Amino acid sequence: MAQSEAIAATSDAPNGTLPRQRAVLFIVFLGIVSLFGDMTYEGARSITGPYLGVLGVTATTIGIVAGFGELLGYGARLVSGYLGDRTGKYWAITIAGYLLNLFAVPLLALAGAWQIAVVLIIAERMGRGIRSPVRDAMLSHAASRTGLGWGFGLHQALDQLGAVAGPLVVSGVLFVGSGYQAAFGWLLIPAVLSMAVLLAARYLFPRPHDFEVAPPPLEGEGLAPIFWVYIVAVAFIAAGYADFSLIAYHFDKAQIMPAAWIPILYAVAMAVDGLGALALGSLFDRIGIWTMVLATVVSAAAAPLVFLGNFPVAVIGMACWGLGTGAQDSVMRATISRLAPQQRRATAFGIMNAVYGVAWFAGSVLLGVLYDLSLVAVVLTSALLQAASLPIFVRLAAREV
Repeated sequence: MAQSEAIAATSDAPNGTLPRQRAVLFIVFLGIVSLFGDMTYEGARSITGPYLGVLGVTATTIGIVAGFGELLGYGARLVSGYLGDRTGKYWAITIAGYLLNLFAVPLLALAGAWQIAVVLIIAERMGRGIRSPVRDAMLSHAASRTGLGWGFGLHQALDQLGAVAGPLVVSGVLFVGSGYQAAFGWLLIPAVLSMAVLLAARYLFPRPHDFEVAPPPLEGEGLAPIFWVYIVAVAFIAAGYADFSLIAYHFDKAQIMPAAWIPILYAVAMAVDGLGALALGSLFDRIGIWTMVLATVVSAAAAPLVFLGNFPVAVIGMACWGLGTGAQDSVMRATISRLAPQQRRATAFGIMNAVYGVAWFAGSVLLGVLYDLSLVAVVLTSALLQAASLPIFVRLAAREV
């Protein structure tokens, strides 16, 4: 029997130990792919701003490039999710997305003009958008064997290890006296490792949907009305979540802490994100959407703590902020897996990510404008927008009982 057929056969076994072990292994493989992937592009994102500055780009252009890249990336999620469900070519779309996402980064070392660098930065964001919904759909099949929350939480915990390690690697390269181009060049190593593990996962697990535990019946084969209600809650969360760039700007402008502490505090938040994703994911498997209610209450407290507090209070605020992002990366994705039928799941992830991206962009602009007017206005707007999602989450939680 061919290896792919053997894998499919063992994956089809009913709720046994072996399928669960293989599901965990698959999640770990994708987690390692994300670990090295995050090392690559999060490492790059930590220096693309100053690198573009060296190439002669103004701050306004940097802001436009960053915002435009994110918008295109979230738009790509909508298209790739639909194509994944329509064609069934989840692995092909995932691999294509990772190729673009990962290898645009080391090519920045060869960019001799800012125009080329801008194209590569936008290409990296596009690649990340292309692969995200189809990868999450495959991940959801395995997570149905392990507990949806725990599975997505484990993946996010591994992902965040790379998000912390990447910027530290880049900092080390710059610390020893090498320039930005050398830093981008070094990021070729995790890019190659990520792609190698991804291809190994493709070979070992050619049919991830075979992990799927039969979901409860949903109304028809499309996306149920309750899904769209949930998407409204996602939009409120995204619009009210203060981006770290605004938080970091405030820390520096208000002299809450020395500038050297700002990236360290971000790394702390990312560590809380990873640990929180795993803990909240496990809690989700026991109490469902009530987990998101709890996480939203905590994350809504981040704005007053970081924008109105002193240094110790700001540290607590960043921990709340990191816990909120951890919930978004684990519980929010796990909920999509419950609300969408498996044949429409990549589409559902694409819709969620696209709505999140548009709402995040609009909210970031709003909070940025309000910051120049009143800190209290920023705090109230951030907290109230997130709080607006709570009635929806409570309704969903009651529906689960």
